[in-house]
Amino acid sequence: MGRKTWFSIPASNRPLKNRINIVLSRELKTAPEGAHYLASDFTSALSLLDSPELEKQVDQVWIIGGSALYKEVMESPGSKRLFVTRVLKQFDCDTFLPDINMDKYKLLPEFPAVPTGLQEENGVQYKFEVYDSVDN
Repeated sequence: MGRKTWFSIPASNRPLKNRINIVLSRELKTAPEGAHYLASDFTSALSLLDSPELEKQVDQVWIIGGSALYKEVMESPGSKRLFVTRVLKQFDCDTFLPDINMDKYKLLPEFPAVPTGLQEENGVQYKFEVYDSVDN
């Protein structure tokens, strides 16, 4: 996760439980308190996972923001799966998921354990979408 995403999580919920928390930042010199590791970019973060200390502990990598990190990962080589929650309401906000390049990703009609169709919570409608990268 990016630095701003890390600090957007309430301190009482950091680090995220049952996972290795890697914070990406070009500004920080040491990992923020509670984070397990600090990396300057996505490639460096992946390199950490190849270390003897971590290689046997990690079977999946999840990216949870922010938008610059999403963009970097979505444009990087390799197979990926995007889990997107499409919120069907306008909000005053300044951060967005980059556009999904449909030449590089395909929308799956369904995915195990991911609800299909329109969902609603507290009067806000949304739907879940899962995309797989396409080999070009």
